[in-house]
Amino acid sequence: MAIDLKQMPKLGFGLMRLPEKDGAIDLSRLEEMVDAYIKAGMNYFDTAYVYHGGNSEKAVKEALTKRYPRESFYLATKLPAWNMKTEDDRDRIFNEQLERCGVDYFDFYLLHSVEDGNVETYEGLNCFDWGIQKRAQGKIRHFGFSFHGSPELLEKVLDVHPEVEFVQIQLNYADWENPVVRSGRLYEILHSRNIPMIIMEPVKGGTLAKLPDALEAKYKAARPNDSIASWALRYTASLDGIMTVLSGMSTEEQMQDNIGTFTRFEAMSEAERVLVHEVRDEMLNVPQIGCTSCRYCTDGCPMGISIPDIFRAVNTMKLYKEEFRPKSFYSGLVSAKKSARASACIACGQCESVCPQHLPIISLLKEASELLDISA
Repeated sequence: MAIDLKQMPKLGFGLMRLPEKDGAIDLSRLEEMVDAYIKAGMNYFDTAYVYHGGNSEKAVKEALTKRYPRESFYLATKLPAWNMKTEDDRDRIFNEQLERCGVDYFDFYLLHSVEDGNVETYEGLNCFDWGIQKRAQGKIRHFGFSFHGSPELLEKVLDVHPEVEFVQIQLNYADWENPVVRSGRLYEILHSRNIPMIIMEPVKGGTLAKLPDALEAKYKAARPNDSIASWALRYTASLDGIMTVLSGMSTEEQMQDNIGTFTRFEAMSEAERVLVHEVRDEMLNVPQIGCTSCRYCTDGCPMGISIPDIFRAVNTMKLYKEEFRPKSFYSGLVSAKKSARASACIACGQCESVCPQHLPIISLLKEASELLDISA
């Protein structure tokens, strides 16, 4: 059965950056957020085998599937190439996901983060054929993949696998012409083939929710009552062919703001798009590290470096032209043992091998150490 875009909520609840308490997912807060989201008439939940160290899927069971009828929501999760070595691993992981989530099928199932570095694993283990078999068995309703590769690879995969029903891509106004992400080109490829798109990182890991005062003033002059984040969300949601826009909501405030944006959704006008492009051009005059805080890099770091948090400190220094708060933030990470210093990097390369943004993390950590470690 084809995906009916009109039936899909414009806002999807991404379960990658959930609220935490004492180092674990705060289930009571998550339940409140799930309730608010569903009460607003929305019902698409996106998790993955690796989110929160595997605990995101478990939280889905407690906060969602135990508390709501199965037919009342859509649930999506993903199969990770980096956790598989044999074809048997496909079913092992899939069955574990069913158990973790407390369901007997998934509405949307994705091969996780297809890119040049892992596409051979998915092909070698026949994961595309396996996914179609699962769909035929009724264990998957719709089959697709999330993507972090080049436009050339996307076209190649789609040519070989026309059976794919949807694709999840990173897209936001800052990355539209990003020479690494190339969001605009990815969108054009999928749109030309009439393949529905799920959008991730629409606010670029929170980067587009807070801008320099002069840029925020431009948005506020046009829509005084709207949040800065709403501009990024409306930009992506206004594009043709979008199935749903995911937001990794960590707080009740983010949830309420996003619900407000989408329950009274207004497609972006051409004048507003021009304004967004003006803001983007000014914003991108300041070089920043293009980290989206997905945290794939942190799980395997032998030194315990919280790379996204350190990059956040560096970007804050560059963007806001101030040192005290970023250095204080960094010092707090180190003193609370939430991260080793940037200088602790041993250049093993684990982080770079899993980074969806293909960042040169080793050299960036060296730069971060030069900026932060001297007086941290």
